[in-house]
Amino acid sequence: MDRLNFEKGDGLLPAIVQDYASHEVLMLAYVNQEAWQKTLETGKAHYWSRSRNKLWLKGESSGHIQMVKEILVDCDEDTVVYRVEQLGGAACHKGYCSCFFRRVEDEAFKVKDKPVFDPGEVYK
Repeated sequence: MDRLNFEKGDGLLPAIVQDYASHEVLMLAYVNQEAWQKTLETGKAHYWSRSRNKLWLKGESSGHIQMVKEILVDCDEDTVVYRVEQLGGAACHKGYCSCFFRRVEDEAFKVKDKPVFDPGEVYK
């Protein structure tokens, strides 16, 4: 079986997350061997939370689960793209569809999207 090269990133590999239907980039996260295996086993996106230092099922708090439809692996086998169905309409914990909801304009970050949910209500 082919394997990802977890050694390059000290056990963590970047996972670019893209909406399966629209191709919009939703977020960037990291996977370790455990998160990778859980994703393959369940079909739900699992990541390694660097801030919490633990395995993380995307949507475990919000209910905004990511169902993996396709996984792409780069040429060096050290980065993956998860093409997902984003349940609940939002990948971002700040309430936006995508974590990339701002653009740079005149050296400032300007919000370009509208929130899908209120984080204060979801993460009580």
